[in-house]
Amino acid sequence: MLDYAPLSDATLSAIAFLKAGGPSIWAIAALSVITVALILWKIWDLIWLGAWTGGRRVEGSIIAWQDGNSDIVLADLRNRRTIRARFARTAFQASSNPEFDRETAQDETLRVAKLCLARARAGLRPLELIATIAPLLGLLGTVLGMISAFQALQEAGARADPSMLAGGIWEALLTTAAGMAVAIPASVAVTWFESITDRLRLEMEDIGTRIFQTARAQKTKQVLSGLAAE
Repeated sequence: MLDYAPLSDATLSAIAFLKAGGPSIWAIAALSVITVALILWKIWDLIWLGAWTGGRRVEGSIIAWQDGNSDIVLADLRNRRTIRARFARTAFQASSNPEFDRETAQDETLRVAKLCLARARAGLRPLELIATIAPLLGLLGTVLGMISAFQALQEAGARADPSMLAGGIWEALLTTAAGMAVAIPASVAVTWFESITDRLRLEMEDIGTRIFQTARAQKTKQVLSGLAAE
């Protein structure tokens, strides 16, 4: 038979902790739930976007493009949903479009690159906000708790007990600790996700540069071949 006593004790301790911290601790607790949900969702989102996969396929597509197999490249990238594949497909199509000059092709590729990076950064603003306001909520709760503790000490007058003040202070400091406990993981997660998007940006810049260099070399080769034929 299962013993539910430890679970019940943990639940009661959590409730007592929340009651001791006051309204601020409840807000921080809600932020902690949101933080965990956002981090888990963002990890899944980056996996879906192919932040850690798909680089080799795009590298193979660039090599095939350099060998002149443009039809194979576009067919391979057409149904791929990763962020690198979407960007590379746009760069391939823009650089080979006869209606686009070089500047127009680069502008179109840059437009899609910005959209891809904005998509990769989705959800980071709320985490940044949580990392900023969680310590402030904790500090607010501490200040309010200290005010209450000193008010109780003043009302006690000559009958004041130092343990009364000490108890009020440690309860007030709970909110500061809770706010930092939420802000630190949120800040670490934001830094990690930003490093991933920065790496994607650098890889996309490299992909775009190589594709446009290859396209320019192919057009130059075609011009020279036409001149030689004449």
